[in-house]
Amino acid sequence: MNPEAPQEGTMLNVELTDDVAGGIYSNLAIISHTPSEFVIDFLQVLPGLPKARVRSRVILSPYHYKRLLLAMQDNLQKYESRFGEISVQDDWMPPVALGGPGLA
Repeated sequence: MNPEAPQEGTMLNVELTDDVAGGIYSNLAIISHTPSEFVIDFLQVLPGLPKARVRSRVILSPYHYKRLLLAMQDNLQKYESRFGEISVQDDWMPPVALGGPGLA
């Protein structure tokens, strides 16, 4: 049992502020990990530009990463059963090099 989880029957009140409610658009995600955490960087890649900036970063414990993965798989199955299978092409992915201030 996860000690961070609300007790059964407890309603979780979620606050969504205006600055977060608009979201960000991302068409590329880079996932990395250490023994203690998963890091998901969400990027926006624009056509014809060789540079992309990380728009958002989410850091998760392995437990919460797996819970997110299972929830995403469940939602994808529901989406595809309603709207049809999503075709994925892996040949468009450009090579990625992380860089920026303090990074080599």
